[in-house]
Amino acid sequence: MTYPETIRYLESFVNYEKIPVYPYKQSLKLERVKGFLNTLNNPQDTLRSLHVAGTKGKGSTCVFVTYILRQAGYKVGLYTSPHLSDFRERIRILKPKQRAHPGGDFEGMIARSELSGLVSRIKPFIKDYNRNSKCGPLSFFEVYTTLAFLYFKQKKVDFAVLETGLGGRLDATNTANALVCAITPISYEHTQKLGNTLREIAGEKAGIIKGERQPIVISAPQENEAAKVIRDRCKLTGARLFELGRDIKYRRKKTGFVLKGILKNYPDLKVNLPGEHQLINASLAVGMIEALSFYGFNISKDSVSRGLNNTVWPGRCEVISRNPLVVLDGAQNAASSRVLKKTIRESFKYKKLILVLGISKDKDIKGICNQLGDLADVVILTQADNPRAALACDLARYFPAGKAYLTASVSQAKKLASKTAGKDDLILVCGSLFVVGEYRNEKLRP
Repeated sequence: MTYPETIRYLESFVNYEKIPVYPYKQSLKLERVKGFLNTLNNPQDTLRSLHVAGTKGKGSTCVFVTYILRQAGYKVGLYTSPHLSDFRERIRILKPKQRAHPGGDFEGMIARSELSGLVSRIKPFIKDYNRNSKCGPLSFFEVYTTLAFLYFKQKKVDFAVLETGLGGRLDATNTANALVCAITPISYEHTQKLGNTLREIAGEKAGIIKGERQPIVISAPQENEAAKVIRDRCKLTGARLFELGRDIKYRRKKTGFVLKGILKNYPDLKVNLPGEHQLINASLAVGMIEALSFYGFNISKDSVSRGLNNTVWPGRCEVISRNPLVVLDGAQNAASSRVLKKTIRESFKYKKLILVLGISKDKDIKGICNQLGDLADVVILTQADNPRAALACDLARYFPAGKAYLTASVSQAKKLASKTAGKDDLILVCGSLFVVGEYRNEKLRP
C-alpha cells in the first residue's frame, strides 16, 4: 500500500474522536479488540507496559516517563492520543543516545513506510475478523492501538508507555497487562459517556487496574470520592497503591522542585513544561519509574533528573513564537482551564492577552469559557475542522456582547490574532488539541 492509500484505509474506520455523541458502552467493546489481538497472537502480552489513565496530564506523565527511561538507556515505545497534525505522532520509539530528530518535535515517529507495511500486513486479518465479529467492526482507535502493539513488538522495545484514549475500562489500551499504572487527577469530563459523578468517572479510569498482574499503582491527589474508588479497586485486585501527597511528596522551589519518592529523595529536579500541574505529572512519572524497582529495574537519580529536564511535549503550554508571545495549550475542560489560567499569570509577562478559543461540542463549554473569559483582553472564537467542533457562535453566548470576534476557521482566527497583537502581547490558543494542532501548522499567508 502507498502511504496515501494507508491513510484513506485508516480513515475508513469509525473514529469516535470525531463523533460528539454516541452510546459509550455499546460502542467501545473491549472483547472486540481482545478478540482481534488474539488472532495476531496477542502482541501486547510481549510488552513491558506502563499504563496511564485520568482526566488531566495523561500525555505529559507518559512523556516524562518515556524520556526518563530513554535517558536510563532503554528503548521506549510511546503511544499517545490524539495527534496534533500527523497520525504518526501517536506511535513513537525513543532510543538511547538518539541525537537526530527525524520527527521534528515528535522524535521517533513511526516512518510512513513502516506504517504502510504494518497496515498491509494486518488488512486481511481485519477483513476476516470484521466479517465474523459478533461485537461489530473494529474502530479506528482499536486498529491503531493494534498497530502500536505490533510495532513495539517488532522493534523489540524495552518498555511500552501507553496513554488511554477515553476512560480506561473499555479503552483498547486496556488489553495490555501493565507492570505499573498511574491515575492522573480526575475531574468532570465526557460526563455523557463516563458518568455524571466523580465516582462513576473514577470507576471508568480505575478500570486499567486489573488483577491479572496485580500492578503497582501510582495516583495523583484526588477528590475524596475519586480516591475511594481507586483505593477500593486496588484492594479488590490486589494492586499495591502509592499516592502522591501521602507516599510521594513534592515541594516547589524557586527553580524546580524537591521530591521525596517511594525509595529515593531528589533535592533538585527541573522540568521545562511550565505550570505547577506539570510538577504533579512529573512526580507521578518519577513514582512510576521507582515502582519499576520492584521488578528489578533500578533507574538512577541522574537519569530521572536529566530525563525530566529534557522532556519535550508540543501543544502543552508550548511557546511557538515571541514578539508577540504565542502559547498553545490543549486545556479542554474547566479544571485544566483553571490550571492554565494560573500558569499563564504566573509564568508569562505581557501587556494584553488575546485568547483564541475553540472547543469540542461534547466538552464543558460553559465551564471552560467561564474560566478563561476574565483572562482575556480580546477573545477570538473559532472552530476546528472536525465534526466535533462547536460553532464559534455557540461559544459567543458565554462572553459579553461585543467582546468576542467570531471566525469560521482556525486559519481566520490566526490571521486576526496576528493583526491584533502587539509585540508585548500574548496570544493564547486553547480549548481543544484539534484547534492547537491546526494553529500550530497553519502558515500565515500575506
